Amino acid sequence: MVQRMKSSVPPSDYWEERYRLADTPWNKGEAVPALVDFLAAHPELPRQSVAIPGCGFGHDARAWSEAGFAATGFDLSTSAVVAARTATPAHLPTTFAAADFLADSPPEPFDWLFEHTLYCAIAPDLRDQYAAAAARWLRPGGQFLAVHYLLPPDDPDGPPFGCTRGEILTRFSGHFELQSEWSPRTWPHRTGLEHCFWWRRK
Repeated sequence: MVQRMKSSVPPSDYWEERYRLADTPWNKGEAVPALVDFLAAHPELPRQSVAIPGCGFGHDARAWSEAGFAATGFDLSTSAVVAARTATPAHLPTTFAAADFLADSPPEPFDWLFEHTLYCAIAPDLRDQYAAAAARWLRPGGQFLAVHYLLPPDDPDGPPFGCTRGEILTRFSGHFELQSEWSPRTWPHRTGLEHCFWWRRK
């Protein structure tokens, strides 16, 4: 179980401390299967820029790069950013930078945004801010692929803050048009819990 943060806005060094101490039980050592399958199933997509906020060790960012996209991973933790850079082969053009996705402006508008394990790591009272940031970081018409971990918000087994399909549809429909949704392949302990949403920014 991942320990919940007692405040909706954790101390600025909370995530840095988790990565510095290697206290990262969410790390699976590989890209999320849903993303791997999505990229394999869509070779026709233009290989454009993609932002991966809350990128952690960079597994998902590298998967985008390996598929030919210009991927940039962002994280609050500088230790995570350093680790992601260290783990990335020199031939793979993946960029990593420290940033606060909720508060910062993007270095440029991106064509794609990818969500995996960031939304469930922030408190529910920050989620409208997340939706606004998702729209801010994408160019008009940009695409947003999200893999959400669906559990009741008060589920004691985590992730830190669960969410439901209904909440996702309500929160993001103001900024985005839903193109598709499905239950993806995932790790055995998450079977039936992860759900993919493919949005386009209005």
